[in-house]
Amino acid sequence: MSTHTATADHHGSDENKFQIYVQIAMLLAVITGVEIVGIFLPFATWLIVTGLVLLSVVKFMYVIFFFMHLRWDKPFCTILFFIGLVLASGTTWALLEIFGAQDSIPLTSITS
Repeated sequence: MSTHTATADHHGSDENKFQIYVQIAMLLAVITGVEIVGIFLPFATWLIVTGLVLLSVVKFMYVIFFFMHLRWDKPFCTILFFIGLVLASGTTWALLEIFGAQDSIPLTSITS
């Protein structure tokens, strides 16, 4: 194989990845548009929130696997990323439970 052919193959691979990134960016833009429109739809709140969470998870997975290159990394790096994600989610959930709205209500004064 000549150097010219190898360079052409490498250039084609870069264009192919560029096309993938552009397509994913377009998909993420469409999903964001659906999320914005979904907020104004006359559905039950739990249904809208569930849909928004699911769409956000899809966007998150696309971003981490393609734009953060986890798709091409070693599986160990992906596992470490998800361990950190689980720990961060658990910490956030615990803080929301500890400092929830019901705990911010002032106590009534006790008068004797």
